Amino acid sequence: MGYSTMAPDVWDASLESDPDSMLSSDQCIVRHQHYFIKGLIEIPVSGSEEPFSWGVWVSLSRENFARALDVWETPGRESEQPYFGWLSTELGLYSPRTTNLRTNAHTRPIGRRPSIELEHTDHPLAVEQRTGITRDRVREIAEAVLHAEDDRVS
Repeated sequence: MGYSTMAPDVWDASLESDPDSMLSSDQCIVRHQHYFIKGLIEIPVSGSEEPFSWGVWVSLSRENFARALDVWETPGRESEQPYFGWLSTELGLYSPRTTNLRTNAHTRPIGRRPSIELEHTDHPLAVEQRTGITRDRVREIAEAVLHAEDDRVS
């Protein structure tokens, strides 16, 4: 149960023809200046063993991005130290904005997206990640996301 974004907020369709930019389902490079990986912010749900997750993008330094790519298909990669990054996905349900929240990306076993841990702040998204949400909150999120999609289609 969750929602995901296709690209970091800075991605623009015009970058598809830029030889210094690329977007895959897991990584993104913008003009060989900005580097991103996709991961999951997982939020515990009361009464459920399955967390709610936001599929988000996190910017990494060039060095951390290179290291993440080096071990992307390496067994045991989950023992890597977390990579510091900035949240690069705006989740419009939250105020203040979610873009540029401080994060740590924790690599997990091959085939699993990194776990994105938000810095312990009083931001509502960080609080939800630490304390969890109810099933009613999951429904509220679903309704808001579906309503936003309906507005884009109209």
